[in-house]
Amino acid sequence: MTLATATNEHLAHISNTLIYSAMAVYTLAFFAYIAEWLFGSRSKVARTAHALTADAAQKAQAPAVTVKKAGGTAVLERPKVVTRAVAGARDVPDGPGAHGGDAQGDLYGRIAVSLTVLAFLVELGGVVARAASVQRAPWGNMYEFNITFSTVAVGVYLALLALRKNVRWLGLFLTTTVLLDLGLAVTVLYTASDQLVPALHSYWLYIHVSTAIFCGAVLYVGAVGTLLYLFKDSYENKLASGGKPGTFATSVLERLPAAATLDKFAYRVNAAVFPLWTFTIIAGAIWAESAWGRYWGWDPKETWAFITWVAYACYLHARSTAGWKGRKAAYIALIAFGCWLFNYYGVNIFVGGKHSYAGV
Repeated sequence: MTLATATNEHLAHISNTLIYSAMAVYTLAFFAYIAEWLFGSRSKVARTAHALTADAAQKAQAPAVTVKKAGGTAVLERPKVVTRAVAGARDVPDGPGAHGGDAQGDLYGRIAVSLTVLAFLVELGGVVARAASVQRAPWGNMYEFNITFSTVAVGVYLALLALRKNVRWLGLFLTTTVLLDLGLAVTVLYTASDQLVPALHSYWLYIHVSTAIFCGAVLYVGAVGTLLYLFKDSYENKLASGGKPGTFATSVLERLPAAATLDKFAYRVNAAVFPLWTFTIIAGAIWAESAWGRYWGWDPKETWAFITWVAYACYLHARSTAGWKGRKAAYIALIAFGCWLFNYYGVNIFVGGKHSYAGV
């Protein structure tokens, strides 16, 4: 065994250790996010829900147009117009957050974010060590793709958190998904550190695959926002119709941003990354011509990447169409992300093709 080989194996072992260490820290962050939701003030949430019910009942009545007299001249007093993100959306304030406006809950939330940052740095170290162990990009197989994807997803969350102060509600859902993703990676998808097949020896590996990973991470964030929008919209509809949601729904959903805010957030995220996903497909076609002598051959991976692109294009078009805004567009967005997930897992694992080298 040569010294170079031993060094590579040593770095690969360090990478594995760092990935397991990151999972441990993510687990601590997960429990901290749970504590943020549990120990946040529930009384403020309940008061907000009652205020929302009263406000919804009041707004259910058509606003009256009153006429005032000023100096003998009749003055028409028009009702105020409220601009909403989606046709038919209610003018509902955002919830206080997972901590419920409580100082103790906010403390747990800050601890959770700090642990998330630490876990992100440890996992990033594991990805870098994996790359150094073979002197190449760390996404040559499904295991490497998984650990890189989860790292980028957390990075996107932390970047949004630095830019916007109201996205901490993503933390619990993110850490849950990351733990599942890494658990799948180190068990079912694990592949020993090794060199690439000849077809992957190209600078397009850095361009095409890295953009695909980044797009997937951003689309994941958009999908979480869309899913929570559907739950929050149903909750607000029930309040507006005079219904009384259960204690659990009030405690959890009332802390989230308003449905219109979640819908706008998901739309902006998906719309922002869509051009990059378009570039990803084009870059893949250029790489395919270099590696296989054709730009497009309807390989399963190529086909599902295109299907995903069409699905998100339909979503963006639906958002600009009056009759398809809101929940209908949200369903299309979830279907589109489902296509991306199948392209990510299903095609690589269950479907054969020229991209089979990216399997487990």
